[in-house]
Amino acid sequence: MARGGYVWWYVDALSADGTHGLTIIAFIGSVFSPYYVWDAGQDPFNHCAVNVVLYGPRARFAMTERNARALSRDATSLALGPSSLDWDGSVLTIRLDERSAPVPRALRGTVRVRPRALTAQPFTLDSHGLHRWWPMAPHCDVEATFADPDLAWRGSGYLDTNDGDGRLEDSFSDWTWCRASLTRGSAILYDVRRRDGSGQNLTLRFDADGTHREMRPPLAASLPPTGLWRMPRTTRSNDGQAQVVKTFEDTPFYARSLLASTLDGEAVRPVHESLSLDRFRNPLVRLMLPFRMPRRI
Repeated sequence: MARGGYVWWYVDALSADGTHGLTIIAFIGSVFSPYYVWDAGQDPFNHCAVNVVLYGPRARFAMTERNARALSRDATSLALGPSSLDWDGSVLTIRLDERSAPVPRALRGTVRVRPRALTAQPFTLDSHGLHRWWPMAPHCDVEATFADPDLAWRGSGYLDTNDGDGRLEDSFSDWTWCRASLTRGSAILYDVRRRDGSGQNLTLRFDADGTHREMRPPLAASLPPTGLWRMPRTTRSNDGQAQVVKTFEDTPFYARSLLASTLDGEAVRPVHESLSLDRFRNPLVRLMLPFRMPRRI
């Protein structure tokens, strides 16, 4: 892996009743880490983390960065400190043992992700081929069981992976992403703005068996900024209209939301994210991050 590079594995899920949700990201080369930015050596293996966010009545956030001594991996498993991911060919089992910040509380549990199908190809996000994204499993069955906080639920989710050979903020100014379950499959929109002024709008539909199908690109739809940090949000929909149902996460450079819109002729509830790498580059924002992202040597 190149200096300044990264790879991450990403899971998001919502409970069947919509009251609970989670995001899990396992990083080698933690792209949103201020410690990685400040490290002159730019060794991705020295900046690893498992980011866990629980949404709903028992919300928690954990993202503790660790060095290379805390990392072990092989072809089917990855361990970062006390947490791990294991793939048996059909199920991704994620065992979590983290602590939240800035209020230190335990976050322990097991999440099992069962992809209904795997897709065939990754996509390049930048014009130089430095950043790659693979929506491996657009539709998954997810079972979450936590000891702390005490909760358990089942629902639907999504699994992907990203890898790159440089910093995100050097190649992109911002992006938006969303995914929605359809009657037969899933839809994903991924819109990036690059530093060179160009952009890319991916409009993807995947059948239940993972087959990539063409879908008419939807129209731009405006959204209100977030309430606290005024993060800009935009999306696309068939009729050029969308509403924010719930804001899960509102930070200085990132927002995560549940929307109501239409895609491929269906009324859907997409999970949506907005990322501003211009804001992430702000030195004041980077100085705030250690309060939520502690580092263990």
